[in-house]
Parts: sequence; C-alpha cells; structure tokens
Amino acid sequence: MEYAQALREGTGPVAVDAERASGYRYGQRAYLVQLRRSGSGTGLLDPIPLPDLSVIQEAIADTEWVLHAANQDLPCLGEIGLVPGRIFDTELAARLAGLPRVGLGAVVESLLGFSLVKGHSAADWSTRPLPEEWLVYAALDVEVLVDLRDALAAILEDQGKTEWARQEFEAILTAGPPAPKADPWRRTSGVHGLRSRRQLGMLRSLWEARDDLARRRDVAPGRVLPDSAMVSAVQADPKNEGALLELPVFRGRANRRLVAHWFTALARGKSMPEDELPPQSKPGDGPPPVNRWADRDPAAATRLQVARAGLAELSEKHTVPVENLLAPDLVRRLMWHPPEPRERDTVVTALRAGGAREWQIDLTADLLTDAATRA
Repeated sequence: MEYAQALREGTGPVAVDAERASGYRYGQRAYLVQLRRSGSGTGLLDPIPLPDLSVIQEAIADTEWVLHAANQDLPCLGEIGLVPGRIFDTELAARLAGLPRVGLGAVVESLLGFSLVKGHSAADWSTRPLPEEWLVYAALDVEVLVDLRDALAAILEDQGKTEWARQEFEAILTAGPPAPKADPWRRTSGVHGLRSRRQLGMLRSLWEARDDLARRRDVAPGRVLPDSAMVSAVQADPKNEGALLELPVFRGRANRRLVAHWFTALARGKSMPEDELPPQSKPGDGPPPVNRWADRDPAAATRLQVARAGLAELSEKHTVPVENLLAPDLVRRLMWHPPEPRERDTVVTALRAGGAREWQIDLTADLLTDAATRA
C-alpha cells in the first residue's frame, strides 16, 4: 500500500481518528479511519474492503498517535488491528490543562483560532460510497490534530502537568478494551418506570429478543425497536398479539410483521419462574446511592462530605476537573469502607488498587486520609 510507505517516510506524531455508525449499525465498528502525518499527507482508509491493515500498523506502531477522546476510538481501531504503543489524547490533555470546553471544535478554536465545520458527526458512516463532503469533513478532524497536540503539550509543560498527562495516557493504553457491561438491558431508557421484578423480567426478555434481531440484521437496536416502545409494552402487559398491535410503534408496518416475535418475548418474561427474575436493583459490590448514606451510615456521609470539599479545593487550585483528580467511584468506595488502619499508607495502597495514578495519589492521599479518620 503506497500510503503505508508514505507513513513510514513521514516524521513526527501521526494524527488518528475513526468514524463509526453506532446510530445505524450494530456495535461500534470503524467504517472509516483518518490518518495524517507530516510528510505523509492525509489518508482516508476504508476498513470494510481492506480488513487487513497490518501494513499501516507496522508503519506507525512505534510512532506517537494523537487522538481526541482516545477511549472512544481505540476499541474500534483495535478490532481492525490498529494498536498504538504511545498516545497523546488531546481531549484529556485539555481537561488536565483546565480548558473550559474540551470538544475538538472548541479546543481547536480556542488554541489555534480555526473553526471546524461539524456537520456530519452523526452521519451513517456505513454508507457506500461516502459523499465527498463527508470525506472532506472527516479529513478536517485530523488536519490540525498534531498542531493541537503541540499547543496543549506546551500548556501542560508550563503548568507542570506533563508527567500527569504521560501517566494518564499510559493508563488508557494499559487498561485495554472495556469489559462487557453487566446487565446491559438495565441501561434501557425509562427502565426506572418499571416497579416490579416481573416487569423487569419482561423487559430483559424483550431487550434480548431485540438485541438478537439487531445483531443478525446489523442494525442499531434502537432502530429495530425504540427503548420507549419496550417500556410501554411491558407497562401495558398486552394479553395477546392484537393488544400489542394497539400500542404506538407496534402499529407500524415493520413491527406488525414482528408482532409474534415481540409478544413471545414478553410472554417468556411474564411466565419466568420467580427465582429466575432479575433483582429490583442492579447487583454490585459498591456502596449504596449517596442520597441514602445519611440514613444508613451518617459517619460515612460525613467522610464523603469532607473528601469532596477537599477535592473541590484541589480542583480549583490546579484547574483540573474533580473527576480527573480522582475517579468519583473510587472516592465513594474509600469513604464508605475506609481501609484499616486508617492511615496514609493504607489509603495509598487502596488508591493504587483502585487504579489511581501516582500523580493523583500524591495530590489526594493526605486529604483522603484526613477524611477517612473524621468519623
């Protein structure tokens, strides 16, 4: 591939971006990959007819990759064999630098003075052939990414945060792809309107039927059947297929043909044995919702209040968002069940075990130790 050779002969970091079609297709597959490197120019790669991109991987494997919001693109890039050894995440760098807005367009405009045309971000990138104006839009996403990287790196250096960023980028790489979410059906919009385990069982059954159909058709699940329609069907509890057809969405031509499929799923959930029904709340080993702490453990509520106040002060002092100083879930876990004995060494150990980076530990260990010993 000629472009692979051009990448080898280029210099400096390589800008990388990917376009998906998650609102249209099943999953998070990459349908277009954009690359740009000094001396190599911009390349737009279609991974559908070119599933083997090993020549591209070999050409840039040892080069720093510059991405914006790397967590969004690295999984789909990894699926097609594109895996970086080093990265610079401009979105995360902008957060660490304290920029008020961290979207690509906002950061480019703020630091480089350019306005990016953002008109096709939600387009169906599985479309073939891709319209020329879409390709121009895609190319612009990597056009100034390396310049943006250099501007952010200079700010981080001035603020003494270069090492912080290095640790954050390394953490992204070592974390690997995200683990599958437990009980993904619980993410259905409107699920909180269902009040019984039986209703949850019906929703789970309907969600699984939709997911199976969406996977086989390679269509985004929401396009097969909207979340709102599933929740409405469970709440209506139709007695037969005819009653299901009376509900909005199910009256449409596409779902009229699938009415037996949907009603069977609902009936399966409704007849499920009691001991197989899902629990009312998602099982987990974490602390309860914060709004219940004061009643269940007032001392823990006090500890969390102290910890949050200290983190807010640090956030303002270093112009870093609180959530980037330390993962909120880790803070909650530490304050709900502080390590024993409650001293700095045990807090540091707990922070490391929870995935905190060394720069985060250095900043927060003392205040969290103080919070842990308050009650």
